[in-house]
Amino acid sequence: MGYRHHITLTIPAQVSCLSFIDACQLLVGSDDGSVRLYGLDTYKVLKAIRGLGPISSVAFQSQSPATQLWVAAGRQALRFSLGTDKLVLTSSDALQILDIGVDDDDNVGEFTINVKGTKMAFCTDSGSVGVVDLETNEVARMKQSHNSVCGSVRFIPGRPSELVSVGYDHALLHFDFMQRSMLSRDDLTAAPPSSGVSLSPRSYSLYRCHQLGILAAGTADGRLYVGTGGEKSSEASGVRQRRQRKWKGLKIDGRIIADVAEGPVVALAFTEARELLTCTLLGKVTQYRICGSAAGGTLKLESQWIGESKNTYKVNSIAFSGGSIVIGGFQEDGKGVIEVWSAC
Repeated sequence: MGYRHHITLTIPAQVSCLSFIDACQLLVGSDDGSVRLYGLDTYKVLKAIRGLGPISSVAFQSQSPATQLWVAAGRQALRFSLGTDKLVLTSSDALQILDIGVDDDDNVGEFTINVKGTKMAFCTDSGSVGVVDLETNEVARMKQSHNSVCGSVRFIPGRPSELVSVGYDHALLHFDFMQRSMLSRDDLTAAPPSSGVSLSPRSYSLYRCHQLGILAAGTADGRLYVGTGGEKSSEASGVRQRRQRKWKGLKIDGRIIADVAEGPVVALAFTEARELLTCTLLGKVTQYRICGSAAGGTLKLESQWIGESKNTYKVNSIAFSGGSIVIGGFQEDGKGVIEVWSAC
């Protein structure tokens, strides 16, 4: 299955992050401190937040009676209600503000909310990783941290007390956040230099498939890391499976490291259990299929489809839902751009 360009929208400042609320509602964060909620049936802004610092992440807490939106701006996490009749919100409308960074230079890189809506994992520019208890507001930081910026963090599906983070120090760290301790790690060393230029494999994105527990990360030197060691069996679909005592998602013999681009891989999204999209800084989008198994020695990636962004000079984020891809970034003149692609 491929995708075709459907519509392009522009906004004043570059898009820094994207997140679907559902297949018809899209959250767009920008460098100018604004967040816009779009209805994808009309492509109109339904609600906006303005006057914050540069937005690095947005996450919604749909389990609440009225959907709560968390916004990362600078070192802070701010909570807003999307249920209000007010169309344009500011920081004064925030229901809660938490200082996540340890100082003014320690900005929040990303956060995400667990399935139950009770915990919010975060990472920061200092390399720290932590979890906010959304019922008590208690902030717990992991005992170990990255040696550089931590770019992404996610909960592990089916593992209620575990998460994985990925940092610019080439490391993927697996934590038990209840114990605040590290359970396992994997390190991705730099690729051999080409033409006398060596790029550090700065990791940009991390995501796991909810059904199978596969993870993927992209690097600045154009590589894709896929970890299948924690994959659940898909043979007993709909049947409750016994959880493994130890999650092995970072196990070396279950990983794929492939050269997929000449430039940075800046964004990832799973479309199906064993299919994912990668997007480069310059807007090349590729869909891959994860084939085979580590046990059989047949594990590999197969390219299924390739596309190019139409109006984006540099890409910062992509999102996928309901057969639609959304690409966010900026044009040559610095204005923000959103491209919506549909399955064809």
